[in-house]
Amino acid sequence: MFEWIKARVLRLMRVPHEPEPPMGAPGSVQVFRAGLNHYHLKIVLWFIGQAGAIVGIGFSLVALGAFEMGLADARLRALQPTPAPTATVEASPSPTATPAARSSRSSRSSRSARSPEERRRDRERVIRAVVTRMPGWVIPLIQVLEFLGIGLFVVQMFVTYSIVRLEFEQHWYIVTDRSLRIRTGILRLQESTMSFANIQQVEIRQGPLQRFLGLADVCVRSAGGGDPSADAKGHGADSSLHMGVFEGVPNAVEIRDLVIERLRRFREAGLGDPEDARASASARPSGEPDRAAEKAVAELLEEARALGRVLRADAARLDNLAP
Repeated sequence: MFEWIKARVLRLMRVPHEPEPPMGAPGSVQVFRAGLNHYHLKIVLWFIGQAGAIVGIGFSLVALGAFEMGLADARLRALQPTPAPTATVEASPSPTATPAARSSRSSRSSRSARSPEERRRDRERVIRAVVTRMPGWVIPLIQVLEFLGIGLFVVQMFVTYSIVRLEFEQHWYIVTDRSLRIRTGILRLQESTMSFANIQQVEIRQGPLQRFLGLADVCVRSAGGGDPSADAKGHGADSSLHMGVFEGVPNAVEIRDLVIERLRRFREAGLGDPEDARASASARPSGEPDRAAEKAVAELLEEARALGRVLRADAARLDNLAP
C-alpha cells in the first residue's frame, strides 16, 4: 500500500526515484543513506506531535460536551416558568443628599441588599433570553464539526506519516572520485553538488541523542558564492562557504575518511574542475589567439631548427674525415 502511495506521490511531485550520480568515473560511485535509527527518531517525534494533538482534541471535545450540556439545560430551564422575585426593602435616601449621591447610594444599597439567590436568578434570566434567541441548528452544527475534526485528524495521521517516511527514503548521499551529491526532501526538494576542487573542510558533528542512537552528521564545506558583506556583519569566515550535510548517517567516520582520501587523490593527480576549464574557454573571445600556445609552438620550432643545424654540421665534418 505504501509503495503504491509512494509511486503516485513521486510522480505527482515530479521527483525522480533515484538521483543521477555526479561527475566522476562510473566505477567510483558510492551511495550512502541515512541510518534506520534516524527514521525511528523521526517516527518518535511524529508520535509525540500526534499525542499532543490527541490531548488537545480531547480537551476540546470535553469543553464542547460541557457547552452542549449547559445549552440543553438552559433550554429546559427556559421552558419552565420564572418564579416571581421577592420584594426587598430599600433604605430611603437622605433628603439632604444631592441627586447624584442619592442615585449612587441607591444603586450600591440595592446591589448589597440583593441576595446571591437573586443574582443567580438574574443570570439565569439572561441565559434564558440568549438561549431562546439561539437557532436550533447550533448544537447539530457543533456535533458535525466534531466528527469532521476527528475525521480530518485521522486522515492527517496517514498523510504526515507517509511524508515522514518519504522524507527519510529521499535522503541520498552519492560520492564519486571527482565530486559528491546530496539530495533531501520531498515537499521541498534540495539537491546540492560539490566538486572536490572546491571542498575546504570535512567534519563530523554528533549530539548526545545522536551518540546514543549511533548516528552523526558529516558536514562538507566548500568555498565560493558567499555573501560578500557577511564579514562586515560579523558572521565569520564560515559565511562564505557552502555546506552539505550527510544527516543522520551510521557510518560517519567511513564517509569522512572516504571523502578525505578521494580529495587527496584528486589534488595529487592535479585534476582541475572541468567546469572551470569550460568557463575559462568560453570567457575568451572567439578569434583571439592563445598567446601561451603560440609561444610554445615558436620555442618548439626554434629548437627543431637548432637541432637541424647541429645535424648538418656533424654530417659535413664526417664528410671531411672520409678518405
